[in-house]
Amino acid sequence: MTQRLHLVFGGELVDPSGTEFKDTNDIHVVGLFPDYATAYDAWKAEAQRTVDNAHMRYFVAHVHRLMEEDLANAATPAAS
Repeated sequence: MTQRLHLVFGGELVDPSGTEFKDTNDIHVVGLFPDYATAYDAWKAEAQRTVDNAHMRYFVAHVHRLMEEDLANAATPAAS
């Protein structure tokens, strides 16, 4: 079975409608998870924990997609 890694992270945003963090040194890395369901549960717990702060937002990043992209790019010959 293919491993599908997911990263859950978040922090306070400059604007709640955007995705720019107020302070990148203060990003909370929740963890790296082996599947989306586990990552979703962790994301939901953090989102609910910080629900009173409209500027706090958590994300799920599909790390496996980045890894697959790197493999695909490595297989492609470089342009001259």
